[in-house]
Order: sequence, then C-alpha cells, then structure tokens
Amino acid sequence: MVFAVIAALLVIANVAVVRAAGTPNPNDMARVLAGLAPAANSPLAAAAGTPGWRLHATTMDAAWASFEKRLVTRIRVWSAATLRAPRPVMFYMFGGPDFIHADAFFPDASVYVLSGLEPIGPLPDVAHLPEGVLAASLGALRQSLGNFLRYGYFITREMGTQLKTRKLSGVLPVLYVFLARSGKTINQVRFVALNARGEVAPARGKRKPSGVRISFTGPDGRPRTLYYFRTDLSNAGVKKSAFLKFCMKLGQGDALIKSASYLLHLGNFSKVRDFILDRSATILQDDSGIPVKYFTTGLWRLRLFGQYSGPIEEFKRFYQRELADLFRTGGAQGVNFGIGYNWHPRRTNILVANRLAAPGVRP
Repeated sequence: MVFAVIAALLVIANVAVVRAAGTPNPNDMARVLAGLAPAANSPLAAAAGTPGWRLHATTMDAAWASFEKRLVTRIRVWSAATLRAPRPVMFYMFGGPDFIHADAFFPDASVYVLSGLEPIGPLPDVAHLPEGVLAASLGALRQSLGNFLRYGYFITREMGTQLKTRKLSGVLPVLYVFLARSGKTINQVRFVALNARGEVAPARGKRKPSGVRISFTGPDGRPRTLYYFRTDLSNAGVKKSAFLKFCMKLGQGDALIKSASYLLHLGNFSKVRDFILDRSATILQDDSGIPVKYFTTGLWRLRLFGQYSGPIEEFKRFYQRELADLFRTGGAQGVNFGIGYNWHPRRTNILVANRLAAPGVRP
C-alpha cells in the first residue's frame, strides 16, 4: 500500500515536472526572440538549436552590438552626467514599444509607462512552431526591428503592417527583445484593462485588454514595472479612455518625447500636452515634442543640446522660429549621439526642461 502511494506521488510529481518543463517562462521566450540562449532546461532549448534560430542569434548579435555602441552606450553616459534626481515614474507618450530609449535615458525609474497605437498582440510563443515557420517568424521580427536599429525610431504605418502579418504579432515580441537585450529578467506578464476611474484590473471575460503589465528586474535585482497601453492620445481619444486618469494616479514623473510626428504641436492633442506639462519634473524631447512656446518662463529651466536645423521635409511645416533663436543664442552643448527624425549626431536636437515650480502650477 505504501509503495503504491509513493508510486502514485512520483507519477503526479513527474506529471507536474513535465507540465512545468513544457511551459516556457516569459524570460526564456524573450531571450530566444532576442537571439540569446534560454536556460539549459528550457522547453525552448530545442528551438534555440535550429539553424534558423542560430542565424537569428548571429544576426541579432551583430546588429545589437553596432546599435549599442553607436547609440545606447552613449545615451547612458550622457544621461548619467546630465539628468539629475530622476523620478521613480517615467512617461513615454507616443513611444510605442521603444523601451530602449526609456531605459537608456532613465535607467533608475521603477515604473515605465509607454503608449502608442500599435496593437499589444498575444503572448509570444514559438515553442511549437515548425522549424521553417520559426525561421520565417524570426526573420519577420528582425525586419520589424530594422528601421529602429538603423535610425532609433519606429515608423508607425510600417509597424502596423509588420505587426499584423506574422506569427509573432503585436508589440509584445518587440518589448521582449528589448528587455532581454538590455539585460533585464522578465518575471511576469499580465494583460490589463482600465476601469472608468483609471484603476488597473485584470483583463478577463468581457473586459478586453487595453494594456500589458510586465514585471521585471535588472542586474541589480530591483523589481520594476513596464506598462504598455494601446491608446489614442488625441483629445477625442483621451475623453473616451481612462489612460490619463491612470497616469495621474502615479504622481509626478519624468517624460520622454521623441519621433512623435509633431502631434503635440496640434490643438487636438492639447490634453495630453497639458498633462505632460503639469505632471513632469523633467521633460526630455526632440523638436517633435511640445513646442517651446508652451514652456512658461519662470516655471522651467531649459537646456539645449545639439543643433536645430528644422524638421525633416515631411514635417517642415512645424518649424519653430523661437526654438531656432534659442539654439542660436542659448549656448547649446554638443552631443555624440542622435535621436528622433534628425537622427544623425550632427543634426540632432535635444531639449531638457527641468521644472522650477511645484508640479501642477500653471499660470
């Protein structure tokens, strides 16, 4: 009888082990998508041994090494010397899945809030894909990252197509790659929804997900959280969603704005513009962000980096004469990296606005 019980328990234990081993954890999934080896006992170890994955890993290693040397490492050095007293929360409106710049500029944040129009997509899963489909899916993932790794920004209309036409759909595969390649460990991934008060609730049943919450740790082991919300930030879109209410509950933060299609120059994006001005301690942006005329004298200290030669041809109507005058007379400091549409270091412009008055104070 005793032996029968022990045997039964061993069977149950073995089943549990098989089940556990058969379900890849999100961190291993992220590493495989990023071209990094998963844990030795991972269910994804077989996928990571295929020729298609080895090609993916080699290609990603080379592309990432160049990208990190050319941009990420330089941003980190500049940020450490330039951005003092960062807040625990950082907002990256219009950033899409670009965790890389958020982390490089604000590495000490505890909560990252990213938003964009790109779909979230399902949880990535390549564990059971046929070898040929896996290779094609990883190739498509590399293609969706191509512009970003070359220029440092996503092209929204291209992302919308690329993120819908492959097995790895939505922004989650991209977020996984960025977290893994920046040395983070993903602990948990949950789809979330917002109620009318801007409170986070699990997305289940009739409650469709409007966002995803990723809990992760860095090399220092400190727990951190990344939110991505698919949301329309126009005045009409903000009125329909509770996204800004959610952001308000997080308190004062820092803000990053780049490659934002100059939407904050338009009247129908005034609500999110006002939110950023009201709730930010530091705003770091290129000229596609908030027009300089909205930074009220006495409320903000402005620091300039790079040079301003105006927007690229597609956005030339958003030229700011006031910003040009500031760069001409304001003693802009040089930078050895570029951000935004003017991504070359010799053409890039950066404005760092530090709040002088109490948050929420506007004349």
